[in-house]
Amino acid sequence: MYSKEKIFLEYFSKSYNKEMGVTNRIEGLDQFFELEKKLFLHMFSYEIEEAKAVLRKMIDLIIARTGKQMILNVKNYYIQLASIMARKLYENQVPTDKVMAFNIASVDIIDTQMNDAQFLQCADELVEFFVLVITERKKPSFGHQTVNKVILFINDGIETSLTVEDIANHFNISTSHLSRIFREHTGVTLVEYLNIRKVEECQFFLRHTNKAILDISDAFHFCNQSYFTRIFKKYTGVTPKQFRNHLEHPTFKYVFPNEPKSL
Repeated sequence: MYSKEKIFLEYFSKSYNKEMGVTNRIEGLDQFFELEKKLFLHMFSYEIEEAKAVLRKMIDLIIARTGKQMILNVKNYYIQLASIMARKLYENQVPTDKVMAFNIASVDIIDTQMNDAQFLQCADELVEFFVLVITERKKPSFGHQTVNKVILFINDGIETSLTVEDIANHFNISTSHLSRIFREHTGVTLVEYLNIRKVEECQFFLRHTNKAILDISDAFHFCNQSYFTRIFKKYTGVTPKQFRNHLEHPTFKYVFPNEPKSL
């Protein structure tokens, strides 16, 4: 039987009792986990501004509890939240590699890039990042199941060198038939949708990493940086460099012209 002397249990117990004495005196702290539930409900409904407002309330409660150590404790909660977000992504069938990439990237950016003056902006953009990733797993509901499967297939493989031919071969149909049914049901060509999804994904790397624009272009298999810039500007209205340098510019999110309306 494992009988090694316990080193940390007493510390855990003492710290727990100490914290209970403090948290019991903080008004509204009992609402924290209910607010966390609301946060995820808003994010899964793509209600970004509402989610940001709820997270601000949670941050206020953390600050009320921690006082002088508020930035450190807020940062620690962001790291915890990133792990909870990753679990929620996994539960919603986001591929494991993307879940792990989300968690590692989020924790790394919170830990190394966020300074004291940016803690509220970091919260806002963490919400945006989660919604961006979960939106990829929103099950399309067009009237053709192959089209719906193609959209999910593209979302999962957007960082590979996917072509119309690759997709057609995967689904064992001709490129002409695939192109026809995709445009008929979605209102956009398959080639255009591939570019749209690349642009949507590139925005994260431009905003949240120091990767060179050329490297981002290469990672998403644009034929050259000039073409990448032209396609990016077509959908966002600005060049990749302008998007990176002007944080106030909104993130581009595509909506299919023929997307079925939710009831």
